Amino acid sequence: MDVLEQKKTGLQKVSQFFVTLLQRYLPDPFIFAIVLTIVVFLSVMPSTGQGPMQVVNAWAGGFWNLLSFSMQMAMVVVTGHAMASAPAFKRKLAMLAGAAKTPGQAIILVTVISAMACWVNWGFGLVVGAIFAREIATRVQGVDYRLLIASAYSGFLFWHGGLSGSVPLSIAGGKNIETVTNGAVTAAIPTSETIFSTMNLVILAVMLVTIPLLNRLMHPASQDTVVIDAELLEKTETATIEKENMTPAERLENSRALSWILGVMGFVYIVYYFFTKGFALNLNIVNFTFLFSAILLHGTPKSLLNSISHGARNCSGILLQFPFYAGIMGMMTATGDSGVSLAGVISQAFVSISNETTFPLFTFLSAGIVNFFVPSGGGQWAVQAPIMMPAGAALGVDAAKTAMAIAWGDAWTNMIQPFWALPALAIAGLGAKDVMGYCLMALIGSGVIISLGFLIF
Repeated sequence: MDVLEQKKTGLQKVSQFFVTLLQRYLPDPFIFAIVLTIVVFLSVMPSTGQGPMQVVNAWAGGFWNLLSFSMQMAMVVVTGHAMASAPAFKRKLAMLAGAAKTPGQAIILVTVISAMACWVNWGFGLVVGAIFAREIATRVQGVDYRLLIASAYSGFLFWHGGLSGSVPLSIAGGKNIETVTNGAVTAAIPTSETIFSTMNLVILAVMLVTIPLLNRLMHPASQDTVVIDAELLEKTETATIEKENMTPAERLENSRALSWILGVMGFVYIVYYFFTKGFALNLNIVNFTFLFSAILLHGTPKSLLNSISHGARNCSGILLQFPFYAGIMGMMTATGDSGVSLAGVISQAFVSISNETTFPLFTFLSAGIVNFFVPSGGGQWAVQAPIMMPAGAALGVDAAKTAMAIAWGDAWTNMIQPFWALPALAIAGLGAKDVMGYCLMALIGSGVIISLGFLIF
C-alpha cells in the first residue's frame, strides 16, 4: 500500500521550505515581467553602448512581435478547456485517471503522461498534462493539487529533447543554417544526431525515471496537503432548456445537426492533414483538433459557447504579459554600434571560460540564463547560434552536441519562468506562486541530470 508518512522526510522539508518561501515572496507573474523589463533595460546600455532612447525603441519595436503566438497560446487555453469540460471527454479521462488509487500514484501517473505528451508535442503536452491533472484531482482523495499541477508542468522539461524541439528540428531542416550559425554549420544535422542521439536518449530515460519519483517524494505530509474541492472542477457551464419552450433561435443554438456538420468538416481536414503531412504536429493543428473535438463532444453550439466563454476568462495573463516578454526579447537582441547584444554578451562570457570538455555544460547554463529573457526556443536559437556554434567548432565540440546544449538550456529554466506556465496555470485555476516551489525542485533535479549528461557523453 502506498502510504504518505505523517513524519516529514528531508525532501519534503526542503520542498515545503521552497513552497512556503515562494508563496510568500513570489509576486504575480506580471510583476516578474515588469522586473525583468527594468533589469534588461538597465543592463543593455552599459553592455552594448546603446543610449536610453535606442533601448526604448528596441523595446517598443519588439513589443508586438508575439501577437500571433499569443493568440495561439490563448487558443490553447480556450480549446483545451472546452474539450476538457465536455462530459464525454471527462468520462474517457476518468477511465485513465482510475489507474491511480493513491496520491503517490497520482503524482507519478500525471508526470509520466505529461512527459510523454510533451515529448511528442509541447503544445499538446502542456494542455493534456494540465487537463489530466485536473481530472486526477477529482478522483484521488488526499492528493496535493499544487504538486499535481506542478508535476504536469514538469513534463515540459521533455519538450526540446522530443519530436517538437525547435532547435533540433531547425538544424534538421537545414534552412538558412549556415547564416544562422555564422558559417559554423554548412549542412543539415539529422535528428539521429540530436533527438535520437545516445546522449539525448539517456538523458530522457534517466529523467523519465527520476522526475516522477522526485515529484512523488515531494508530496507533503497530510497536515500540509492542499486539496481542491472536486465540485469546483466538475461544475458544468451548460444550461438546459426544455425543447417545447425554445424559440426558433434557441433551437438553432441547441441544434446537434449544426455541430455535427461543422465537426465532420473539421475532422475531414484533420484526417487529410495527417495523411498528407504525417504526424507533423504544430500549435495550429493541435488547436484545430482540440476545437473540433470540443464541437463534437459538446454536441450543440450553445454548450460549446458556454464552455468557450468560461475558458476565455483564463486568458488574461497571456494577453497582458506576452507583449512585455516580446519587448524584453527586443531589448535582449538589439545591438549597438559595436554590433553586440546583451544576449551575445552573456553567451560570450560563458565561451570565454570554456574548454572542449566544459563547453557543452557552459552552453547549457548560458542558454538557461538567456531563456529567462528570451523565453522562445526559436528566438533563443537565433540569438545564441551565431555565437555558440562557431565557438564550439573552434574548440572541436560536435555541432549537434552544442545545438542540443542550447535546446536543453531553453527547456531547463522553463521550470521557473512563468511565461510557459501561464496556459497550464490558467487551465488549473492556480497562480505561479502555488507551484513554483515544487518546480524549483524539478529544476534542480533535472539540472544535475542534464549537466552530467553533457559531461559524460
